[in-house]
Amino acid sequence: MSTEGGATGYIVHHLTPLSVGEGFWTLHLDTLFFSALLGGLFILFFKTVAERATSGVPGLAQNIAETLVEFVDTQVKDSFHGRSPLIAPLSLTIFCWVFLWNSMDLLPVDLLPMIAGLMGMEYMRVVPSTDLNGTFALSISVFFLIFFYSIKVKGLLGFAKEMTCTPFGPKMMPFNLLLKTVEELAKPISLGLRLFGNLYAGELVFILIALLPPVLQPLLGFPWAVFHILVITLQAFIFMVLTIVYLSLAHEDH
Repeated sequence: MSTEGGATGYIVHHLTPLSVGEGFWTLHLDTLFFSALLGGLFILFFKTVAERATSGVPGLAQNIAETLVEFVDTQVKDSFHGRSPLIAPLSLTIFCWVFLWNSMDLLPVDLLPMIAGLMGMEYMRVVPSTDLNGTFALSISVFFLIFFYSIKVKGLLGFAKEMTCTPFGPKMMPFNLLLKTVEELAKPISLGLRLFGNLYAGELVFILIALLPPVLQPLLGFPWAVFHILVITLQAFIFMVLTIVYLSLAHEDH
């Protein structure tokens, strides 16, 4: 891809989403498209494995699926203390979906934007987790689940008491409510910003490597890609574990 406009123009071009609309109603079409595509691949993979599962010697795909399910199930058993048929499937979905989001970073920086350019699209940002709208959408979904299960398990009155009477008792209701509100709002904000910040920085490093002379790109790109695999796996794991912990707290009836 051309570096017209210098290094700054190249970086800005790669980090600008394909969008429609203005202001609050702006839609990032690339984030929506790749999120839906990767989510569909996740569903298709597990559906295909489930249909072809065998009690005999498993193939590679079944081994991968069973390892992921067992790994997530272990995390849920260790961290979740309530009873819910939703938590394990939700955790598996979050881990795999966020990992697939992040893994888009490993594709050559110019590959998909170049293909999009041939199709008449000026911009194309291919990593959904470098879009704050995408990471916040996922964290806000978890946020609503926290409130839903808090009210379902504790009842509306119990939830209201928890928000107004902890940690300093009923005499400090306004202060308690302020603290609990900040605590609850911090959960989706920390989830969304952590994922966005780490992957945005990682994508920026790949773009900077792409600006280097061709002879240097493999020397720096390959080690960074190997390290980045650890980063993207860790970020998916952290998002999943914090989701489990937050939902576990929502299920605890005091």
